[in-house]
Amino acid sequence: MDVRLNILAFAATSLALATQNQSPTPDKSAEHHCEMLQRGDQTMGFSHEKTTHHFLLYKDGGAIEVSANDASDTVSRDEIREHLRRITKMFSAGDFNVPAFVHGENPPGTEIMKSRADKIAYHFEETERGARVRITAADREALQAVHLFLQYQSTEHHTGDSVEAH
Repeated sequence: MDVRLNILAFAATSLALATQNQSPTPDKSAEHHCEMLQRGDQTMGFSHEKTTHHFLLYKDGGAIEVSANDASDTVSRDEIREHLRRITKMFSAGDFNVPAFVHGENPPGTEIMKSRADKIAYHFEETERGARVRITAADREALQAVHLFLQYQSTEHHTGDSVEAH
């Protein structure tokens, strides 16, 4: 009986020490988010602080929308347009290296989006303060991959966008 109590006490002490040495998840998450934003600014060519991102899900696909926060900020507007034109071409070619670099991992859905490239269309559109990439999928598997990718983006970028298609 004493052996069992000693083992239990040892296990409880070990668990307490292990938990004490772990860094809290929110700090790790905040650090990851900060690093992602820095890599994003570097890659996109414009500041996340001067712009707003949206990742929208539609029944036939979705959209990536970026706009300058200030209507008179034509520099950010033009940088957004240049970046999203490049993203449209890259995604159309099955190249998802930019989101992989920004997030430090391959975002979910990208492997299927590559393999189903002939079933997904990317269309660049200018908006008043920036641009959007409209994404449409021609089959269920491609659509699920697009939604998974956009849901991940929305969550990672803390946009507050709905992760449900409308």
